[in-house]
Amino acid sequence: MLVAMDTLSYWHDSAALPDFPKPSKDLDVDVIIIGGGLTGITTAHLMKKAGRTVALIERARCAQIDTGHTTAHLTAMPDMRLHELIRHFGKQAARDVWDAGAAAIDQIAAIVEEKNIDCAFARRDGVLHAPAGAAVAPESIEELKREAKAADELGIEAHYMESVPFYHVPGVGFSRQAHFHPLKYLSALVARIPGGGSHVFENTEAGEITDDPLTVSANGHRIRGRYLVLATHTPLQGVSGTLGALLFQTKLSLYTSYAIGARMPAGTIPDALFWDTKNAHDYLRLETGRDFDYVIFGGEDHKTGQKTDTRLAYGRLEERLYRLLPSAKVEHRWSGQVIETNDGLPFIGEVAKNQFIGTGFAGNGMTFGTLTAMMAVDALLGRDNRWKKLFDPSRRKWLGGTWSYLSENKDYPYHMLKDWLTKGAHESLSSILRNAGKIILVDGRKVAASRDPAGEITLCSAVCPHLGCIVDWNQAEQTWDCPCHGSRFKPTGDVISGPAESALEKLAVADTEA
Repeated sequence: MLVAMDTLSYWHDSAALPDFPKPSKDLDVDVIIIGGGLTGITTAHLMKKAGRTVALIERARCAQIDTGHTTAHLTAMPDMRLHELIRHFGKQAARDVWDAGAAAIDQIAAIVEEKNIDCAFARRDGVLHAPAGAAVAPESIEELKREAKAADELGIEAHYMESVPFYHVPGVGFSRQAHFHPLKYLSALVARIPGGGSHVFENTEAGEITDDPLTVSANGHRIRGRYLVLATHTPLQGVSGTLGALLFQTKLSLYTSYAIGARMPAGTIPDALFWDTKNAHDYLRLETGRDFDYVIFGGEDHKTGQKTDTRLAYGRLEERLYRLLPSAKVEHRWSGQVIETNDGLPFIGEVAKNQFIGTGFAGNGMTFGTLTAMMAVDALLGRDNRWKKLFDPSRRKWLGGTWSYLSENKDYPYHMLKDWLTKGAHESLSSILRNAGKIILVDGRKVAASRDPAGEITLCSAVCPHLGCIVDWNQAEQTWDCPCHGSRFKPTGDVISGPAESALEKLAVADTEA
């Protein structure tokens, strides 16, 4: 028997959102929002504030999936460096990207103040720094100096430091970034949405979406609206058509990122947001307490579904954290998904008439998710928005977009061919341990077989319903993950996150042996 890891996030362990029902009748609202994470909840809040009725539909529990597995950095600093933004897109676009993130942080701050939300929101410096634990390479110093110079050219408040606090390596400090407790924040927001013709529905699958009139089927009922916001991290097909949706989804690359949370003596490190310059960078922040501090340390990013043993990522993070903070006591481990685009900028805007999406936020889900809500309200109300063209989902490729598109999507034919030819073995079901899963051959068919803690076997087709790749078992999270486009499924085959919209085909556990 394998021991299952406890991957409850710190956020879920320290806060809870209220429960909401399934729809029990047909409804008419102004705006239908699919996806109950930060993007969806913020959109519902701002739409209702603008005088519109909303129906927020969540497949599981609100803020349970991606939002509940964030590290909750609030930074205007995108994953792409400022000097790279300038080189690829020009100074004005680079400044606009920064301003978009800053405006989102300001929006969160305004909501916290207006609603008097106790969510530990605080303005803090963000610090980009050279990697710790090794001699600093001259090229790292040059990159950081280029970044400080780029910030100065764009009029952004930042400064180069020969030695950043705590890490004692060169870096660049950015003022007026922030952090907060996302679930405490969202708990206060989502509780205010129902009423006055508005609704929140949980454990509700959004079924068929049709237009004229715009209608979403949910729990056997029809919800009609004038506007649709897809706030599902990876957008659903909606009314844009299957081919268009699939082509759009190939512009997105899903990565898994890992985090650990540890208790440590108060005041050990400064309260700031840290991230380093490595390609798969480490990042660190604090939740300050009265008697102790709680450090959140993350990294080890990789394409979803493409690591054999995901438990090792937590071990490597813990090793690096203990080298930095020997007194830390690890209490939580969790992972989440980040989505990158082919040109490095998010896609935010309309993809069809009266259909709005936001995706491709990379490591800035809290800020770009909030920005999506702000831009969706502007689109519905017909107001001009300065970032509409910059983040337009139908924009022409920017410089570098084609190469990124080709390099990311090489994974699809590689894993499709490799996994169909090699994954699966002629093993008996008895070879599968409790809390484990593997791809086996049953009557010549590739089957995703798993055994739960009680010893019960579940069999599903191993074929991802999105584009036909073979899923793989994620031992740390106890999920089936697709290595091609990042869909994730429960052991039962039910969808956790897309782009897949339907479950793995469930198979009967007959008295058939592989």
